Amino acid sequence: MELTFKAVDNVPLIQKGDDLADMIYRLADLHDNDIVVIASTIVSKSLGLTFYLSDVTPGEEAQRIARLNHKEPAFVQAVLDESLEVFVETPFMLVRNKNRHICINAGIDGSNVGGDRLLKLPENPDKHAANIGEKLEKLTGKKISVIITDTNGRAFKEGQTNVAIGLYKIKALRTWIGEKDLFGYVLEISEEAVVDEIAGAANLIMGEGANGYPVVIARGLNLYAPETAGITEFYRQEKDDVIVQGLLEIKNKGRN
Repeated sequence: MELTFKAVDNVPLIQKGDDLADMIYRLADLHDNDIVVIASTIVSKSLGLTFYLSDVTPGEEAQRIARLNHKEPAFVQAVLDESLEVFVETPFMLVRNKNRHICINAGIDGSNVGGDRLLKLPENPDKHAANIGEKLEKLTGKKISVIITDTNGRAFKEGQTNVAIGLYKIKALRTWIGEKDLFGYVLEISEEAVVDEIAGAANLIMGEGANGYPVVIARGLNLYAPETAGITEFYRQEKDDVIVQGLLEIKNKGRN
């Protein structure tokens, strides 16, 4: 097996209304089974998801949490507006955002945006991955998968890595259940988080600063899935997620 990750050069600064699929088609030589890895920053920019804190009016809940965190109440309100549930209020806000993605500050960020603006994550990354992927397949006549990514911190470790938040025609998990290990034992629970592995590898090229590349082509993996697939298959059911259950228990005890 040979696996390559290639940055797409000359990606311009993305503005609201830009057609990402058309841009990628013009800048990249796409092959069958390529996986197009796209930073969520440019997806959000193309959708016009920038905003100013001066346009956000904080409510009582935002003001309360802001006092705990020593944050701007308007920023806290913006996070609450993008969240379905808050698991941790202080010393940072850990939330489940509208996409069911659990992250710090609902993924709101000011990096690589410019001015005093902030940027929200796209509300339905699977939908936007599909919009891009479907158009790329039509333009190229090739089988193309898409992964939209965002950077996340990890529990227990310093540093950030890229994770998948939206998918098109690639399954989130590759199952090894039923396969045999080196000694002939049948695997019963092994599932590989392939889209996060691809996202993390692509981030080695993407980078985070001014010289970054927001689009990377992964080639050499046979992971194209013609049936509809999405990021939601990745998330554990709440009844099976012991970490979420623990966070909710701590939160509820704090209220009592």
